[in-house]
Amino acid sequence: MTETPGEDVALRHLVRLTAALFLSYLAVAMALPAIPVYVTHRLHLGNALGGLAVGIAFLSTILTRNHAGNLADQVSSKICMLRGLKLYSLASLICLVSAWAALPQPASYALLIVGRLLLGLGESQVLVGMISWGVGLMGTHRSGKVIALVGAGMYGAFAAGGPVGLLLLRYSGFAGLMLACTVVPLLGWWMVHGVPEVRSPTGKRESFWRILARIWRPGAAVGLQGVGFAGLGAFISLYFSSRGWPLAGFGLTCFGVGFVLVRLVCGHLPDRIGGTPVAIVSLMVEACGQYLLWIAPGPSLALVGALLTGLGCSMVFPSMGSEVVKRVPPQLRGTALGGFAAFQDLAYGATGPIAGLFADHYGYSVVFLIGGLAAVLGLGMAIAAHREGRVRANSQG
Repeated sequence: MTETPGEDVALRHLVRLTAALFLSYLAVAMALPAIPVYVTHRLHLGNALGGLAVGIAFLSTILTRNHAGNLADQVSSKICMLRGLKLYSLASLICLVSAWAALPQPASYALLIVGRLLLGLGESQVLVGMISWGVGLMGTHRSGKVIALVGAGMYGAFAAGGPVGLLLLRYSGFAGLMLACTVVPLLGWWMVHGVPEVRSPTGKRESFWRILARIWRPGAAVGLQGVGFAGLGAFISLYFSSRGWPLAGFGLTCFGVGFVLVRLVCGHLPDRIGGTPVAIVSLMVEACGQYLLWIAPGPSLALVGALLTGLGCSMVFPSMGSEVVKRVPPQLRGTALGGFAAFQDLAYGATGPIAGLFADHYGYSVVFLIGGLAAVLGLGMAIAAHREGRVRANSQG
């Protein structure tokens, strides 16, 4: 179908939002591998405190999703995203100050924690604000495309940001890295501050828990999908090394190729055929990939499993996100999307420690058995969400 001029303008605005999201997530991705190095080597603290400095940002993100959703719904999604971009910059600036040589060690670490907490709040506001703003610009019938572009911006930043962050840390130190992380979100703010605002319609509010009751099945599906993604990201290199297999570094590459390929080729499908059918097929593919990793006798089949996992994981978030948008009125969209994203945040945060405990006792292959079982459970949730949607459509018809 040919886009109208209005749709064409909206799409250009959406591309600008996606570029700003990419820049903002560079501030997260570039710092991610550098934080534990800074804590252990520069501040001379233990690995546990290094892990805390990394993880506390994700905890902050989970706890502030509801706040970000309310801000997008009750004030505006544009203000929500712009505030988040400023918070990214402020958080990185505080982390930069923590590297001041005159500060005592406890003060430096405390400032780092404050910066990481603010970063989590900024991430909540940027993501929820951008999705709500993008859906407002494009319309709910294009929500799948909006959320697919959100994922492309996020994961593209994570793919590029890690190596860049380590290079900056090596050649300009932690302060130089944090200076770069302070600047890139401001570039994103400059790119989007002129994009038109889309205010949510006013209407009856509902409690966060009542909204979660509407969307918990799509949320559970995307959270269970995230178990496989998080387990693969954390343990596939260790899995290959424990088996004495070569090509360990290609596991994440195969996953990333599959993930990006499906986003590029199939990003329109949730809007065309519906979110739940796409999610059902995606979770089946992810489960196959995880089980293949679990039983793989050699590196070749394990890499195929990683590729299948990427192919399967790619469209679950945008597919289920488009379903969430349909389940709530426009004035609750931001809050609903914030709650929905929190399911995935929780899966990413919890999978590493829990799967690691099992891996300590049963070997690294069990991580992928857990991911396969989670994908099957997610498939059940997606099927249930599909049935709910059909019942709702029949009752409205």
